[in-house]
Amino acid sequence: MAPIITLTLLLVSLFISPAISGYSQAQINSWCSQTPHPQPCVYFLTHNPKYRAPIKRKSDFFKLSTQLALDRCTHAQNNLYSLGPKCRDQREKAAWADCMELYEEAVHRINTTVNPSCTAAEAQTWLSTALTNLETCKSGFLDFGVTDYIMPLMSNNNLSMLLSNTLALNKGDYGNTRFNKDGFPTWVRPGDRKLLQSSTPVANVVVAQDGSGNYKTVSAAIAAAGKRSGSGRYVIHVKQGTYTENVDIGTSLKNIMLVGDGIGKTIITGSRSVDGGTTTFKSATVAVVGDGFIARGITFRNTAGAKNHQAVALRSGSDLSVFYQCSFEGYQDTLYVHSQRQFYRECDIYGTVDFIFGNAAVVFQNCNIYPRNPPNKTNTITAQGRTDPNQNTGISIHNCRVTAAPDLKPVQSSVKTYLGRPWKEYSRTVFMKTSLDSLINPAGWMPWSGNFALDTLYYGEYANTGPGSSTANRVKWKGYRVITSASEASRFAPGNFIAANTWIPTTNVPFTSGL
Repeated sequence: MAPIITLTLLLVSLFISPAISGYSQAQINSWCSQTPHPQPCVYFLTHNPKYRAPIKRKSDFFKLSTQLALDRCTHAQNNLYSLGPKCRDQREKAAWADCMELYEEAVHRINTTVNPSCTAAEAQTWLSTALTNLETCKSGFLDFGVTDYIMPLMSNNNLSMLLSNTLALNKGDYGNTRFNKDGFPTWVRPGDRKLLQSSTPVANVVVAQDGSGNYKTVSAAIAAAGKRSGSGRYVIHVKQGTYTENVDIGTSLKNIMLVGDGIGKTIITGSRSVDGGTTTFKSATVAVVGDGFIARGITFRNTAGAKNHQAVALRSGSDLSVFYQCSFEGYQDTLYVHSQRQFYRECDIYGTVDFIFGNAAVVFQNCNIYPRNPPNKTNTITAQGRTDPNQNTGISIHNCRVTAAPDLKPVQSSVKTYLGRPWKEYSRTVFMKTSLDSLINPAGWMPWSGNFALDTLYYGEYANTGPGSSTANRVKWKGYRVITSASEASRFAPGNFIAANTWIPTTNVPFTSGL
């Protein structure tokens, strides 16, 4: 057997020779040394003969690194598929099913990044989303405490590191975007702005429980939208009523708009929760992934209650999504701003624990944030999930109002309410020009676990008002800062933070671009 093994090793060594792969070892080492994770970079470039394109400049190396991440993500997706039959019970199967969906979306986002027409800002958004999806996949197993079997077989640390490399290579300042005179980011197209501001937008279809519309459920209207030709703006008017259903707006359903008859009038409600057997990711009453989603005048609700822990009312992974005059009602994990670029204007958000959470690049503007009465006497408004210092993500709360919900007001002195806590290592959240009522604890922010992330997070407060806004007794963490510079604060204004001027104007939602 020895001669066969020797011959096999010889053939393998020839196959993976750096000369055959198109680069010398010195070239590979030099380029990979510029990334935060050089080892997987060197290994995969050395061991795969398909990478032959010359590297003349940093942009060439970024393209190559992105292609490498795409290849490894596709490989990981195929491996994940093979693990399905090995799941031992329904909960493990549920977490695995989340991963299948999340990896498919990650492949889609990285593949879009490889497109030559992709801008640097778009690349950073979509690569950030791909990395977020990998983290979310793990979260499902953590939700159920089943991390000992399927999860180790996935072993995708190399893929996370390769994506981290691409983010580091592509990092830059993608700001200096503008808002239009109506106050919307310019990424909202003029036609969409008119739809959002019109009192009677023309609907493609109507949903009405009494049978007076085209459909009786929101899900039926969404299914019909999937069969339409083209991907232009598709308006679904959801008439007043309480719709008890779970709605899923998938990747292929782009530019969907749900128009309700107002907060508290058009209500979409569900009751899925982690304690009820679904992952946090799948607990959402309404989940949106298709890009360009808009909602106006709708209440999104999860009635699982505080006792059932994580229970999402709305989850958005829709790039360039807008929510205008909507309400989000739940307890723990009410609003899952999962990924991509998002904008919320004149919305109401109710909850207790981590009730605005996720890893989107998201701005809340002119919103009302209502902490409720929690069972354990502690509220945390935000839990931001940035895992890499080069992800362009974070939660920006601008010109909003934080005050106790009606059930908390009588007992608010016995409850500690914090602005947020660091869910992940590079958690980033900023409150700017926001009214903070007396319910906010003087420390302002709460640790997640011991010293975790206290040095690496970015938590900022700028020009807030109200009895809870004093920073005199705030936490002394290395990552916390009282922002005194308008130029630093403006990084988190919609114009800079979510390139608002390039997309929000089309939705007709009013917005303020700067501070």
